[in-house]
Amino acid sequence: MSRLQQSSRLSTASFWRITAVLALYAATSQAEDAHRPKVVLTPEAAEIHSTGMLFDGHNDLPWAIRENGNSSFDKLDISNPQPTLHTDIPRLRQGGLKAQFWSVFVPASHDKTGDALLQTLHQISIVKTMMEKYPETFEFASTADDIERIVNSGKVASMMGVEGGYSIEDELSNLQRLYDEGCRYMTLTHSKSLQWADSATDEPISHGLSDFGKDVVLEMNRLGMLVDLSHVSPETMKAALATTKAPVIFSHSSARAICDHPRNVPDDVLPLVAENGGVVMVNFFSAFIVPTAQLKQDKEARGSLHDVVDHIVHVVNIAGIDHVGIGSDYDGVPRLPEQLESVASYPLITQELLNRGYDKESIHKILGGNVMRVLRNAEFVAKSLKQE
Repeated sequence: MSRLQQSSRLSTASFWRITAVLALYAATSQAEDAHRPKVVLTPEAAEIHSTGMLFDGHNDLPWAIRENGNSSFDKLDISNPQPTLHTDIPRLRQGGLKAQFWSVFVPASHDKTGDALLQTLHQISIVKTMMEKYPETFEFASTADDIERIVNSGKVASMMGVEGGYSIEDELSNLQRLYDEGCRYMTLTHSKSLQWADSATDEPISHGLSDFGKDVVLEMNRLGMLVDLSHVSPETMKAALATTKAPVIFSHSSARAICDHPRNVPDDVLPLVAENGGVVMVNFFSAFIVPTAQLKQDKEARGSLHDVVDHIVHVVNIAGIDHVGIGSDYDGVPRLPEQLESVASYPLITQELLNRGYDKESIHKILGGNVMRVLRNAEFVAKSLKQE
């Protein structure tokens, strides 16, 4: 519940007092942001960044290639700079990316047209084409050990994430098919609620998870496929956390206490993520990271790198240093913060974390160590379940 929602229970005078405070807060926040200097990369931060495992939880490049390049890397050759995209190989190298979950997103409308799985397989084919066209840069990884081997070879270790449970078309067996194709997480919903799980941005149907929804989570545990709770409602977050036997991820979500958007993670869920051993991978989309009061003043506000790091720090303060990561949403959003305009910008996050007193070990956890731990734990749970 937002402060304005809470204030609706108060007297009119109290409401206007709170409104005035929020307006003052917005003005103060904007003034503070204007005075927060631009982040400048130092040799120390560059060294910390280069020796860490930067593992981004969510990049929508495959969809951008489909929409803007007719699914062709000949039309949008990412070995060259592509100013219409957030992602290309020169900037990936500059940003120090080591591993990536490539989203194989298709719109929620395909749940109604009955071709969600087919369209998801098309997205998978785009990622496979990217691996084949740029073998010196990318290589598919199946396990956490694969990721380490590929990164040590100087390539970007690549896994895929399914963004929307409608891609399985209500068939558990399709989870195995997607896993075999290289998908290592599935976001339970996208923008619309399913019969078995509720979206954060739609009316609830199951008010958590249906029995089939719980079966989906448990089958993902058995396979070693990460349960992704970005896009789901708080009720579904809690139901999934109560059901899963393995750690979960939020592949691209931020902190709701800072930006009161339904796509973000509420404070009462963050301790549950810590208890589960999961990780919240902070999103860069301006609408999810600009403080609520500022967005009320300017819906087109971009925010800055400082705001993104504020979200990281908030998750650390509530859930702990072991439960936060990076989930940029590059090439999937229309607006990005200042100094985070492309994949070249990642090292500046390391710099700002260093500026705020985080040490090398902690920064390495945030960059990717935490999600690597989650992936290994999910693999261990899957092995244990199969032995049982």
